[in-house]
Amino acid sequence: MADQEIENAVSRALEEAPERNFRETVDLAVNLRDLDLNDPSNRVDESVVLPSGTGQETTIVVFAEGETALRAEEVADDVLDEDELAELGDDDDAAKDLADDTDFFIAEKGLMQDIGRYLGTVLGPRGKMPEPLDPDDDVVEVIERMKNTVQLRSGERRTFHTRVGAEDMSAEDIADNIDVILRRLHADLEKGPLNIDTVYVKTTMGPAMEVA
Repeated sequence: MADQEIENAVSRALEEAPERNFRETVDLAVNLRDLDLNDPSNRVDESVVLPSGTGQETTIVVFAEGETALRAEEVADDVLDEDELAELGDDDDAAKDLADDTDFFIAEKGLMQDIGRYLGTVLGPRGKMPEPLDPDDDVVEVIERMKNTVQLRSGERRTFHTRVGAEDMSAEDIADNIDVILRRLHADLEKGPLNIDTVYVKTTMGPAMEVA
């Protein structure tokens, strides 16, 4: 259950957003402080599963063979085998397009070395190296979890953004998502809440409302 102040901020952001002819996302902007972000160990780089979901389509591509590939086809946006992976390695433009159009990649552990060789230079800098799949992992369960996952990545910048919902979700559900993200940041940052300067929530085109 999220803090009432968070829910109030979300409600204001939703109420004051101008009418648009498309479904707007709801985003969180986090401003960090008192961190040397030139040191990679201080940067935020986390995957967080949102309890209320993202409210948006999440594109997931799986690298797999055999039975795992067949099961993944039921729920993934695309499933690529070892041969298709090698072809991508020879086509830099296609690899970049795939990386830019895909939110998350999942791969059988046995293919991770080839992915590093063929796609490491494309996926690595984008923070999109695949989630490794153990032999006893249920690929369908992993994909369903990833569909509700967002990536928190600061890089060297003091301010970073992440999706926390969509405008047609309830303020309570969006606030619950924000609460989970803030709790993760408080746990992971060196000085916890003291490393967070300000947090704002806003719809795509709407005004920003301060959360914390």
